[in-house]
Parts: sequence; C-alpha cells; structure tokens
Amino acid sequence: MQEIIIDLHIPKDEWLKIYRGQTQLVRARSRDGRSIQFPANILSKYTTHDGIVGSFVVRFDHAGKFQSIHQL
Repeated sequence: MQEIIIDLHIPKDEWLKIYRGQTQLVRARSRDGRSIQFPANILSKYTTHDGIVGSFVVRFDHAGKFQSIHQL
C-alpha cells in the first residue's frame, strides 16, 4: 500500500459546495509534489466550523484506488 501526505485548507464556503454535491472530487498536491484527487465525501468526518483544515495521510493501493485517510 502506498501513502501520500497532503495539507488541506478548504474554507467553509467551498466545503458547502462539496456538501451540497456541487463538487464531488477534491484535488490537492502532496508535500512531495504529486497531484492527487479523491472523493470529497471521505473528508466529511473532518469538517469543522471553518471548513476542512489540517494535514492528512491518504493511503491507496498499487492500482491507485483509495483505501483510507486519517488526519495527522
């Protein structure tokens, strides 16, 4: 299994678009410069009044399929 570390700051107005289904994917750049996109709904449990803020480890299999995410 592979993993990537990303730092996210999604303001609450942008997160509301995701929550309402207007956006389904989150695109981010990892700390090592790789691009990643993943289903936005996997961030739901990390929602705060400010939106989504923090550093996350995203794990995916060798085919690039999402496996898990957790906040650092």
